[in-house]
Amino acid sequence: MEGPFFDLVFDNPLEQSFTYQIDDKAQAAAGKRAMVPFGRRDCLGYITAERKNPPDGIKAESVKKIRRVVDSELLFGDKDIELARWMADFYFCSTGQALAAMIPSGRKAVIPDLSYGDEEAQETLSISDEQAAALHEITIGNGNQKHGIGSQPSMFYLYGITGSGKTEVFLRAAQHMLNEGKSVIYLVPEISLTHQTAKMITSRFGSLAATIHSGMSPSSRLAQWIRIRKGEAPVVIGPRSAVFAPVPNLGLIIIDEEHDGSYKSGNTPRYHTRQIAFKRCGSEGARLVMGSATPSAEAWKLMTDGNIKRLDLSRRLSGGGMPEIKPVSLAKTDGCLTKELKEEIRLTAQMGKQTILFLNRRGFAYFYQCPECGWELTCKRCSVSLTWHKSRDRCMCHYCGYYEAPPSACPKCGCLEAGFRGFGTEMIEDEVRRTFPDLNIRRVDADTASKKTGLSGNTGEEKAVKNLEETLSLFKTGVIDILLGTQMVAKGLNFPGVRLVGVIFADTGLHLPDFRAAERTFSLIVQVAGRAGRYFPGSRVIVQTLRPEDPLITRSCALDVTGFFNAELKQRKALGFPPFSRLIRFTVRSKEESRASSSINHLASIALSLIKNKSNIDMLGPAECPIGMINNNFRRHLIIRSPSMNAVHPVAQELLSQYEKGKDAKTYLEVDVDPVSML
Repeated sequence: MEGPFFDLVFDNPLEQSFTYQIDDKAQAAAGKRAMVPFGRRDCLGYITAERKNPPDGIKAESVKKIRRVVDSELLFGDKDIELARWMADFYFCSTGQALAAMIPSGRKAVIPDLSYGDEEAQETLSISDEQAAALHEITIGNGNQKHGIGSQPSMFYLYGITGSGKTEVFLRAAQHMLNEGKSVIYLVPEISLTHQTAKMITSRFGSLAATIHSGMSPSSRLAQWIRIRKGEAPVVIGPRSAVFAPVPNLGLIIIDEEHDGSYKSGNTPRYHTRQIAFKRCGSEGARLVMGSATPSAEAWKLMTDGNIKRLDLSRRLSGGGMPEIKPVSLAKTDGCLTKELKEEIRLTAQMGKQTILFLNRRGFAYFYQCPECGWELTCKRCSVSLTWHKSRDRCMCHYCGYYEAPPSACPKCGCLEAGFRGFGTEMIEDEVRRTFPDLNIRRVDADTASKKTGLSGNTGEEKAVKNLEETLSLFKTGVIDILLGTQMVAKGLNFPGVRLVGVIFADTGLHLPDFRAAERTFSLIVQVAGRAGRYFPGSRVIVQTLRPEDPLITRSCALDVTGFFNAELKQRKALGFPPFSRLIRFTVRSKEESRASSSINHLASIALSLIKNKSNIDMLGPAECPIGMINNNFRRHLIIRSPSMNAVHPVAQELLSQYEKGKDAKTYLEVDVDPVSML
């Protein structure tokens, strides 16, 4: 039995390849996917290499045959495999898991509908001196004073207030790269922004642009992937996973709203888009440009240290001025809306303008408590409170999906005064509709963007995306007076008619046990405030809070980014948290609490033995996770920390190696390099 033979990797934790013999139709090739026998079943694998002979010690006649090759065209090449191997090493996953995260899962390519209405080609605007200077640096400059050679890419940060014209600079930089025969990847944090950005880019670049996001069907994503790989679409738009787009001759990666937490993957491999972009730009000789009105703490320090070239945009260009931002106390308010906010909503409507109301908590009310005995209604499977969704008359868990009917009295003592406290977007919608019955109101959150399959056969995510697009389109055209929503309405969206923004409760995320809580809260307030008054002066922002004198709230209302980071980074440095350290978090989960505890203690004992003589590495924990149980899994974690990733990463590698030898089969270990959330 003679070759050729092929090495395959799989979407599982095994960091090794498996060799198979060519299929009957001789269609196998490195860069394609294939169905092969694996254990007792057939599995989808990724062909990474061709070989003439089987590995040493394996007889050719014992090598199983590939059953079927899935792809008619190559989906990935040597650069993709190289990147997957780097990811496997850096993020402690397998090469197969990395490739699975990179490549669309569709089995058959179906050309998607790329039409975005009958909009005329977008008029190219004249640009300001600041924009022109930024564009010159991005296209001509070396990007950062300390690097810009070898594997260190030229890096730029477009730092400007909301509405200062960052997008136009991005688009012109993209055009410059196209003129030089190079490709561009344009990243946005969420699907809600993908549609708006795709319309804008398609009107500028036409069929040269392609969109990839999870709201598309797998077959549509696969079709776009093939177009991109062939070089038919040198401009790619999409959220996190679009950073892997197989563009030929990469010239530029743009990361818009760089600060956003959704650029970090929550599943294995737990990669950060910024890190992947940095790696790709370095290895492919491309430029990296990021942008935001509220940079991440990591990016702010890199700019301060001169490792990223900072490019400033300081004024709004469409006739608007920065809004007047006022903190208002919720302390003595009856209901969810203060007198000041109600008055501004009414005035805004009388002026023919629009309002955005923001609250980063969905549902009607978010915890049930008895005033007599203190009993609380919590999830049966998670250590979190249940949220009451009035429209469904259900108390729901936002982590595992568990739900039950709301109690009519305290189940423990029978008190009739027991009830739900706090408020979510449903309750706000109720109050706004009662207060302003004459205004057209629409709510945008994960509940209104229905995940159910539509009658047309759309997948759940496709349906959700279409619902969201419809609402945002109606709001942009002025049909809707008040748009109420979660962080979907806080990011990057551009609505010409918005005069007023109301932040219903600014303190929502401040009390979370996470060192990034203040940074997230500051960023959300500043970002949502930036939706107001982009095209006209006299806009208003009302920030409702129980802590109007809190320095974070006052700095948010003053849009004092520099003041915030001066204080925040001083505190981070004193506590030894990023960006002054690198963290690797280990989370153990098990159905049995005792197993979770014993496993994390075992892991901690190994870690302590590895770091006992290393003065630049320490350990935090072990401890119960802030959310100690999710979906009947008990969760425990520990963190190893060092100022240098080069110091802490090999220790983590050895820690995993020793832990795996005596691992409890009934526990599961997650490893998160540079974690964004500590919950």
